Parts: sequence; structure tokens; C-alpha cells
Amino acid sequence: MAEITASLVKELREKSGAGMMDCKKALVECNGNFEEAVDWLRKKGLSAAAKKSGREAAEGVIAFGTGESQATIIELNAETDFVARNDKFQALAHNIVKTALGSNKDVEALKASSYPEAGQTVADAITNCIAVIGENMNLRRVGYLSVDNGVIASYMHNAIADGLGKIGVLIALESTGDKDKLNELGKKIAMHIAAARPECLDIASVNPENLEKEKQIFAEQARNSGKPDNIIEKMVEGRVKKYYQEVVLLEQIFVMDNKTPISQILVEAAKTIGAPVSIKNYIRYELGEGIAKTKSDFAAEVASMTN
Repeated sequence: MAEITASLVKELREKSGAGMMDCKKALVECNGNFEEAVDWLRKKGLSAAAKKSGREAAEGVIAFGTGESQATIIELNAETDFVARNDKFQALAHNIVKTALGSNKDVEALKASSYPEAGQTVADAITNCIAVIGENMNLRRVGYLSVDNGVIASYMHNAIADGLGKIGVLIALESTGDKDKLNELGKKIAMHIAAARPECLDIASVNPENLEKEKQIFAEQARNSGKPDNIIEKMVEGRVKKYYQEVVLLEQIFVMDNKTPISQILVEAAKTIGAPVSIKNYIRYELGEGIAKTKSDFAAEVASMTN
């Protein structure tokens, strides 16, 4: 039996595109014979996964999991919405969340982490799922929240299974008050976040470049209407305040009553929860946001195939 070195495993991985552990297993099964290992991977469907890696993957699921004081959320993409309802794909998403919970790793470090099934990394598990299901897949992003005193509440919009859906929100609330009431409040604010799409938590977190750009646009609009400079300055101040209400969570009007700022909701909630309440942070993931999706003409595709 030929010696199975790390460089041989790497070479097989580069040629086949299969996962590192699968390449090692192939070489072991084939007694170190490189060409036989290539054929072994092909028969298992694992090398085929590499051919799908260039295909657009903008569907899939948002998945999250929560612990006592920490939570994780991921976006796992596939090519079609149909695959998002596949049991194997959903199990993959749940297991990746389970692996990530409490680790605070970035995407690449998470991919290199040990998957719940022995002898596999997360990257290997994704590759295997690609081979079985036949679509390209990608672990696009991962986020983490934690609290010292309080709760992490969650909300999944358009849920297709427990902890899986199209828009996922996690929110960390700090308070020493009643946790059940705190969690109830957190879920309501998470629902607000799903609908209102805040860009940041507070005014201090607003991107200075974005704010300056908005000010310039507001000033130009006022100037074009023929207003004098002193009036323009007041108009810009008013528009900036409105801008904050659009993008800053604490300044937004609560969607459930359409009149109260979120900051005031926290003040009022403290009276029933029994202690001051603050939002430490939040994460909102929407499936496919920021991905430029290619529009295809299905009829034209069929026609081109028949021609």
C-alpha cells in the first residue's frame, strides 16, 4: 500500500473538488492508488460536486439556534427554493448552527470545524450534500450574539421548519428583570426588525459617510427649490431626524402601534419587567440580500436545448 501523505490528499482534493476527509477515505479504500481514488470519488458522486461550484446559489435558508445566553444565525444557500424544503438540506443547516453555537468563528473557520458526524468538517458535509442533492451550496455568512444578564429573543419570518426560514432576526436584551416578559418583548421587537429593516442600533452607530451623503442630497433638494441658506439648514436638520427614524432601530416607530419610538418602548417595558431594559445588539438576515440574481428566460433555455 502506497503511503497516504498530506500532499497526496491535497492533490486529490484539487483534482476532484471533493472534501478533504472524503479524499483521504478514497485513498485508504484504494490502497493509496491515486487514479483508483479518483474513480472511487466519481462513483460516490463526490467529485461531481466540484462541477457545480460555479453555479449561482441565491436560495436556501436562514437558520438560527439559541442557547441560554448565546445565539447563532447563518445563511446557507442553494440554487433553488425546492432544495430548501429537502430534509437532508435542512438537517445540514441545523447541524451547522449546532456546530457554530458558542464558537464565534467566521465563515472560513466554521467550515474547517468538526461536523457532528465523525470524521467530517463542515466543508466536507456541504460537499457531500451537494453530491447527494445535485445543487451548488454555499455557507455565506454567520453571526453571533451573547448576553451577560438578559435574554436573546428570536423571530423567523416565512418559516418552513423550526428555526429555518427566509428572514431571521436575533435580538439581545440586557436586563435583570423577569425573563419571560423580557423574552416576550424581545420577540415583538424582533418582529419589528424583520419588517422595518433598521440599518443600525443607535445614532452613534450610523455610518458617517452615509449620513454626510444624505445631508448633501437633502441640501441640494432644498437649494433647487429656491430656499435661502438659513431655511435650508433647518430643512436639512428635519430631514436628518427623519432619516434617523428610517434607519436607526432605537429611533424607529414601533410597527405594532405606529406611534411609539423603540427607545420609549424599552422605557415603558421596564415598568412591567421590573428593571431597566437595553438592546445590546441585533442581527437581521434576509435570504439572498445583496446577491445579484441572474434572470433567466426558461422558454428560451428550452428552445436553445432543442436547437
